Amino acid sequence: MRGIRSQAENVPDAAAMVSARRRLPLVIVANALLRAGGGAGGILVGLFLSDAANRGASVDAGLVGILGTVSFGAELFFSVPMGMLSDAVAPRGLMTAGALLGAAGTQLFGITSRTGVFFISRALEGLGVAASGPALLAHLTDATDGFPALRARAMSFFELSFLAGIAIGGVTGSQLWRMLNTGAFAAVASGYILSAGLLLFGAAGSRGHGGAAAISGFRRALREPYLRRLAPIWLCVNTIVGLWLGPTLTFLMTQRARSSQFLAGVFADNPERIGWMLLGYSLVFGAGLTAWSVVLPRMTPQRALRIGLLAMPFVCAGLFLLNHSASESDAMRWGIGAVTAVFVMIESGFTPAALSLLAGAVGASAGRGAAMGIYSVLLSIGAIAGSLLAAGLGKRFAVDGLIYGTLGLALIALVLLRRSGVDRL
Repeated sequence: MRGIRSQAENVPDAAAMVSARRRLPLVIVANALLRAGGGAGGILVGLFLSDAANRGASVDAGLVGILGTVSFGAELFFSVPMGMLSDAVAPRGLMTAGALLGAAGTQLFGITSRTGVFFISRALEGLGVAASGPALLAHLTDATDGFPALRARAMSFFELSFLAGIAIGGVTGSQLWRMLNTGAFAAVASGYILSAGLLLFGAAGSRGHGGAAAISGFRRALREPYLRRLAPIWLCVNTIVGLWLGPTLTFLMTQRARSSQFLAGVFADNPERIGWMLLGYSLVFGAGLTAWSVVLPRMTPQRALRIGLLAMPFVCAGLFLLNHSASESDAMRWGIGAVTAVFVMIESGFTPAALSLLAGAVGASAGRGAAMGIYSVLLSIGAIAGSLLAAGLGKRFAVDGLIYGTLGLALIALVLLRRSGVDRL
């Protein structure tokens, strides 16, 4: 009788997971909208402050970079608690609440010109990311439990939706700024609200494990060998992300600057084109992720990690050549860009491989939210460090500074991966 009752109790959970797998596309689309809101918000912040600087306000790359760390700081402090909460309760509610917090933070930025409120706005956006990110990854871990190939594809498409969101957000944010000026913030907030609706429906059937299990799961996640050994490597890669995806790059490329670097101030006369540049980059990166969604299920995640890291120094070399191609022909610049794009597609495999590795190690149990929260903390620390590094290097070396920082971090990550002994785990 006990066995029969146990089987009967598992039927609803099994049916719920089948339904969750069917609704995964909705969750992925919702994530894309979330990231589009974040991408558009970052662009709008950069354009707003660049416009203020061009009008004579006391704003420089250092201030912009510091402001960019506020959102990451909120994500840093709240990711682990929110991850543990997604172990205790169903992740669905946290994902939805995170989207609504993003809407509130974005709208707040657009209704004032007071610097103090800017920081509050960015903090709310960071809190929204902390609530939605680990919970969403926990839901993906649950929904793909027992299906490693599906998990690899889901994590690849999760990253693809992340890039698609940035691409859409970059173009949308810059065009909305051109058409609506500060009214663009309200338009972006509406996208967050749509995402909240999709998450509310798409994540139906998600489940929690209770408070006691969440605490024990957090302790188990801290002891997970993959998490401990790969944490420094993820930190380096996430710092690279912070270097390039913060508002500093937008500021450097749209501010009128006296520099021999090709990319510094290249969009000063047409700041809305920064969105199209991000779209092009995201399409290239997205093409790589699409290819990795096919390759990764047939390859060990450890090998994919190494391949992704090895491509990064070549990307830096291509970007450096492009940034110093002011005297070259358009054909030469396109050639440099095409070769660099190939290595960008190769490096794109790092993050889905890392997420697949972590999700497979933790499994669909209490602790998966905490583990993803720890991963988000590493993302936040890296993003903060990257944004601050971009502020310093951007102020001193302009766009070259971001390239120098990326190369150094990529080489450190390669050394750390070699010493981590991941292949022996």
